[in-house]
Amino acid sequence: MEQKEIDFKPYAKFLYEVGALAQTARTGFRHLGNWRQSVSEHLCRTAYIGFVLAHLEQERGETVNVGQVLENCLFHDLGEARATDLDYVSQKYSQTDELAAIKDAVKGLAFGDRIIRAFMEAEEKSTPESIITKDADNIELLCSLREIIDNGNKQAESWIAPIVKRLRTESAKKLATEVLTTSSDEWWYENKEDSYWVKGGKGHNDINNP
Repeated sequence: MEQKEIDFKPYAKFLYEVGALAQTARTGFRHLGNWRQSVSEHLCRTAYIGFVLAHLEQERGETVNVGQVLENCLFHDLGEARATDLDYVSQKYSQTDELAAIKDAVKGLAFGDRIIRAFMEAEEKSTPESIITKDADNIELLCSLREIIDNGNKQAESWIAPIVKRLRTESAKKLATEVLTTSSDEWWYENKEDSYWVKGGKGHNDINNP
């Protein structure tokens, strides 16, 4: 059987388009001063959160396709490379066609339909996987807001209540409580009394250098 010749050009172009998301700003943060986040940064942490939530929901006995959650999370904002990100204020006056943008982005890709389906599922918010995806999207925003607050911007506190009300899964609601009550530096600076912060540095853990 003769093997079909693959045109790799659409795949190369797709990867560059994905790279453009690193230069595409999440525009809502302009209302909080000088905080910056790219769409790419948002998608990355959203995927991690989606993975966490999917497993937490499975622990609760729910049937969840973890792989589908990850795909939804990765692709739910892909269209913003072409259509840009519109914050809640802008969406009152302008609309973009992200589905059309994604359809153009995946032309020539063997798995293009799969990306389109993931985007559409995430938008519809009707399956367990799409609900978890939206919860992950919102918890990522809560994480960012907590980081902004920890950096001294108290204005971000007023954004929290409406976002918490959007959460639908029990796991997301409980995780949001922990996110909002955990300092964003606690993952590395939990034990502030540790002598390492006085004596630390290169070689601190060497048995010959107590």
